[in-house]
Amino acid sequence: MSVTPCSSAPLHLRAATATSCLGAGLAAQRAALHANRCGLAPCDFDIVDLPTWIGAVPGVDAVELPETLHAFDCRNNRLAELALRQDDFAAAVADAIARHGATRVGLFVGTSTSGILQTERAYRARDAHGALPPDFNYAGSHSAASLAAFLRARLGLRGPVSVTSSACSSSAKVFASAQRMMAVGLIDCAVVGGVDSLCLTTLYGFNSLELLSTTPCRPFDAARNGLSLGEAAAFVLLERLPAAPAPDDVLLLGAGESSDAYHMSSPHPEGLGARLAMQAALAQAGLRPEQIDYINLHGTATPSNDAAEGRAVGALFGAATACSSTKGATGHTLGAAGGIEAVISLLALRDGLIPGSPGTATLDPAIAGADGLDYRITPRAASVRRVLSNSFGFGGTNCSLVLGRADAWSEAR
Repeated sequence: MSVTPCSSAPLHLRAATATSCLGAGLAAQRAALHANRCGLAPCDFDIVDLPTWIGAVPGVDAVELPETLHAFDCRNNRLAELALRQDDFAAAVADAIARHGATRVGLFVGTSTSGILQTERAYRARDAHGALPPDFNYAGSHSAASLAAFLRARLGLRGPVSVTSSACSSSAKVFASAQRMMAVGLIDCAVVGGVDSLCLTTLYGFNSLELLSTTPCRPFDAARNGLSLGEAAAFVLLERLPAAPAPDDVLLLGAGESSDAYHMSSPHPEGLGARLAMQAALAQAGLRPEQIDYINLHGTATPSNDAAEGRAVGALFGAATACSSTKGATGHTLGAAGGIEAVISLLALRDGLIPGSPGTATLDPAIAGADGLDYRITPRAASVRRVLSNSFGFGGTNCSLVLGRADAWSEAR
């Protein structure tokens, strides 16, 4: 068992954007969260023939990359491009480059399968001798490095670059990676986030594990029977804290990572690694559990994940802290989950909102409900000043992030 607590000053989430099946940009995510809307639909992706629901992003196939970047053409990079066009995010990065210099802006992104769909389609198009199509470009699509190479070229970045592929914790762990780089003075700010797009490998892979739900997923529901896969892209521009932050500025207060290596695809039954990651994030933020106002749970809606996470959260927070999983809205976006849920946590802080749990109807009495977690099915306005966001991946790769409003951080100093 290993635990990595990082030590660093709070960082400013200067800009953010997110695109999911709920729509493109922050406004679409915000509207869906307030309405408790589910973005999932029956699976009709590519040639997939499975009785499940997915969270596909509309319009991805119609996105065209800049002419000079056609070597990176694949669904994953098109999804990244779609996200970059929202919320003036690319302009915010350009401004950061102008202020700090391109070599002082890092890039840290997570993905699990990158552009593997391009390879799947290339194999279906092999010629009579088994040769792949001549225009197939592994380095620009399937390779995990493709996402970072595309973003680096697209945004004009020249600083350190890193890609994390640790399953479902990938784009949460990149926040900690950027934080460490800034702590030692190698960079002044960083683009962090993640992109994962739908593909046959994950759909049929999770189906082989009997983890796909035949209905929209129902996190922490007594009748939950599996997850719904989705796709998303989310990016945040992290910078050092300004001298006089605005009260409603959102800060990264803490990041905690652990690796329990309990099993290739099942969580530790008591959520041991999850608990260690949450404790490490709280320790770095200098907070006690009761100072967290909302927990965005990993909450995949599989029987074992929700039970294990519920035990870990219950042991650390009890029933005093409001929590929910938003995967009933977006689906499980795998390598992009940490990024999209960090942005959802940012919106919860900005809007004073405790998100609900679309699809959940009857809470599992063994882990939630009257005597268990304070699990919220419907959204509610509340004073939300500090949020914990959980992302736990296959193999026990766990990461928890603590985000908070600047005024709450100032009061606690």
